Amino acid sequence: MGDQVTSAGTADDRKARFSRVYRSTRAEILAYLLRRAPQREDAADLLGEVYLAAWRRIDDVPEGDAARLWLYGVARRVLANSYRRQRTVRNVAGVLRAELIARDVAAIDTADAKIVAVHDALDALDADDRELLTLTAWEQLTPAEIAGMTGAAPGTVRVRLHRARARLRAELARRGVVVSEEPARLLAEVDRAG
Repeated sequence: MGDQVTSAGTADDRKARFSRVYRSTRAEILAYLLRRAPQREDAADLLGEVYLAAWRRIDDVPEGDAARLWLYGVARRVLANSYRRQRTVRNVAGVLRAELIARDVAAIDTADAKIVAVHDALDALDADDRELLTLTAWEQLTPAEIAGMTGAAPGTVRVRLHRARARLRAELARRGVVVSEEPARLLAEVDRAG
């Protein structure tokens, strides 16, 4: 039972000591970090890391003004770690960016010629035709639903959709792609493939 009182007293003493160290050094350590942090908004997080280290090692924190100098050393290491982390993140991001670009280029290189041709043919159509075709193929909307969305009459949408499909078939034929299936089915396949 006496050990618990001593442990509790020690815990209270450690809390009180940490509080004194924090109050007496916080402004100077924060100023140090603000002047050196890669971005000023990072300083508060870095300050938290410094004092977390101080809390964990409160028994190692020297007394008096030496505590401030000790904390400057901790802040210096925290900043160095922060710079290292940021450099690592930039390097990893660069590697990932390069891999994604390479994968996309490889995907295009090995893509089915039909898919590329469909994308190109779709891009060659005017925006209204492209919208009608993709609304039916990709969003699975009916002519009546498209009419409700656009404010056009359902009959008008059906006629425009018929003409857009014919223009897509002609554009595909111009590119050497013979379409035996419904263009909407072909567009849905292209959407799934990429």
